[in-house]
Amino acid sequence: MSRSATERLFAGTAGFAHRGRHGPGVPENSMAAFRAAIAAGAGIECDLRLSRDGFAMLFHDSSLERMCGIAAETESVHAATLMALPLGATVERIPWLGALLELAGDDTPLLLELKTRAGDPPPPIDLLCRTVARDLARHRGPAGVMSFDPRVGAWFARHAPDIPRGLVIADATPGWRRFAMLGVARPTFLAVETAAAARPWVAAARRRWPVSSWTVRTAVEREALSDRVDALIWEGDGRP
Repeated sequence: MSRSATERLFAGTAGFAHRGRHGPGVPENSMAAFRAAIAAGAGIECDLRLSRDGFAMLFHDSSLERMCGIAAETESVHAATLMALPLGATVERIPWLGALLELAGDDTPLLLELKTRAGDPPPPIDLLCRTVARDLARHRGPAGVMSFDPRVGAWFARHAPDIPRGLVIADATPGWRRFAMLGVARPTFLAVETAAAARPWVAAARRRWPVSSWTVRTAVEREALSDRVDALIWEGDGRP
């Protein structure tokens, strides 16, 4: 994949709204948050987990406790049940990927972070990647996948190389592990923690890959990072 194909993802000065443009009364990873991001002219960053019956659901946590008040693992619940669960004290429900793709259309850039669990063997990861790739095959707008798990990038590099793929890297990741992860993931872009954006290795990485940074939460962070990365993933007061 060419660098220009991946750069099509990055949404200019508006960047990407982290988990959609959420806030009071507008839950993260909800259709309301995604509509608000589009209204602001921003791209959308969101999280994906697999339902028990194999649907890609837009949800961050491995547990439903924080967002829905239910002590259950997200991946253990069927999609129909997940889509009926309220997100906090709102009318919003957990959406699935197809709903976001329809909303985004041809113009809104999407960064889809695939969530895996540390102990997951390859089969669940393969199923999540295959499900997302299948849904994206019918989508014409700019969209890319990314993950902390380098096996996700490896899967897309092998099975769906035309979909931009990113490796998410925390600042605390040791250099040796970062090097190993890059070798496995074969990314076409990086998403680095804001604390890492000023590191020399990020400046060097930009010569090879476009780099985005998460999560920008203040205007000061936005100004400091504007010339250090190629796209900002923001929320709250980090908005443009």
